[in-house]
Amino acid sequence: MPNQNEIILEMKEIEKGFPGVKALDHARLCLKKGEVHALIGENGAGKSTLMKILLGIYHQDSGTVIYKGQEVDFKAPHDALTAGISMIHQEISLIPTVSVAENIWIGREKNYTRAGIINTKKRNQEAQELLDKLGIRIDAKQIVRELSVANMQLVEIARAVSYHSDVIIMDEPTSSLSDAEIEILYRIIREVSANGTSIIFISHKLEEIFEVCDRVTVMRDGQYISDHDTKEITQPELVTKIAGREIKDLFPKQESQFGEVALEVKGLCSGKTFQDVSFSVRKGEILGFCGLVGAGRTEIMRAVFGIDKFESGEIYVEGKQVHIHSPKDAIANGLAMVTEDRRGSGIISGLSVKYNMSLAYLSSLCNGLTFINKQKENSDAKEMSDRLAIHAASLDQAIGSLSGGNQQKAIVARWLLSGPKILILDEPTRGIDVGSKSEIHRLISELAVQGLAVIMISSEMPEILGMSDRVMVVRDGRLVGEFNRDEADQETLIQRAFGA
Repeated sequence: MPNQNEIILEMKEIEKGFPGVKALDHARLCLKKGEVHALIGENGAGKSTLMKILLGIYHQDSGTVIYKGQEVDFKAPHDALTAGISMIHQEISLIPTVSVAENIWIGREKNYTRAGIINTKKRNQEAQELLDKLGIRIDAKQIVRELSVANMQLVEIARAVSYHSDVIIMDEPTSSLSDAEIEILYRIIREVSANGTSIIFISHKLEEIFEVCDRVTVMRDGQYISDHDTKEITQPELVTKIAGREIKDLFPKQESQFGEVALEVKGLCSGKTFQDVSFSVRKGEILGFCGLVGAGRTEIMRAVFGIDKFESGEIYVEGKQVHIHSPKDAIANGLAMVTEDRRGSGIISGLSVKYNMSLAYLSSLCNGLTFINKQKENSDAKEMSDRLAIHAASLDQAIGSLSGGNQQKAIVARWLLSGPKILILDEPTRGIDVGSKSEIHRLISELAVQGLAVIMISSEMPEILGMSDRVMVVRDGRLVGEFNRDEADQETLIQRAFGA
């Protein structure tokens, strides 16, 4: 067992500023050898900035980084990786057009090259051996774009472990994983930490911090707040530390009056992906969809919204059959969808917050055919930013520079501005801190009270149970259960999801 009193990393009095924003203010972190150390805080607390300084992506304005007893100043992530520090990013950073094996060994091709020729068989074999050892059931020869988001995340984990690093940073590693896959990750974490690897674990899921972490450091507004042994602090105490205030109700569900059926789907089929899917949602209702990752929840909604094709079935909006062949058709018929992959299919990272908000209703902003009513665009964006508490120095700044939670709020704002009748939310609070979760839950509830029909997909069972009026369970591309709010409980939903 490693000596957990041995300090492997210290970040002391770290300060970092950007134009108009002080991102870090005397932040600090102390990591011991072989420990699993949670780094938590609301979106915008400074966690990512602190890690980017450690990796050499940013350079601190002041403060010191001491690694293995020596002061270091990495100039780039490659320098940190060479020194033994790797990272699993929340947003998938794999190359989609090449194989799993190529992604795992990227940058290390020379280990498999002789006379300028890569030994593909050996590279695939060693990648497969690594995956098998970690209990990850993925074919090393498979092209990455063919994988589910969850399996892509598992490949990211395998790649990080393959470096045999002394420190692994895990940024929201379970955000797209099912319960079974999370157990695989937990086992990997316990094995590598037992062998002396230190892990910095960034997560907004408090239950997993208490499950897998030894210590926790809390940040707020760019500052170090406190650190604790996880055995010596309760979850409510930790929530108060994170938010700087008491959050009494994470699921502020209001009762709403249900109206007529807003959306009805009949017999929707798409090959082996999903079969014979039928459901309806009423105005004022929040309909939850749960099931294991890969069960088909997302694929069903992508088809309803026109992103993917379906082979047969019918879709009705307010009792009238509609033909949806593209998202444009869906929007024209009153549907809106916040997708699961925020960075891949949600934001346009280099464009402004304001432009990202106005994308879905640009035609409503146009004077005549070509000119955008800038005054209305500005006022709508400002009103929505205030309503959703989007924290940005300016609505003209690039949305990619915002925290994940604020990016998510901006995407929700985009679809609300389109004036939808039906709002589909796929993992609406993925990677979002506890305070922002409460805000988004409150907004979802308010929208339902106002008569909007809401469909919410979530991998977090407390969210499904806390926010849904009715719950559908998906397994292997089929609906296998339907429960009213007063009938649903976690055990029942999990049993249906697993087919128990």
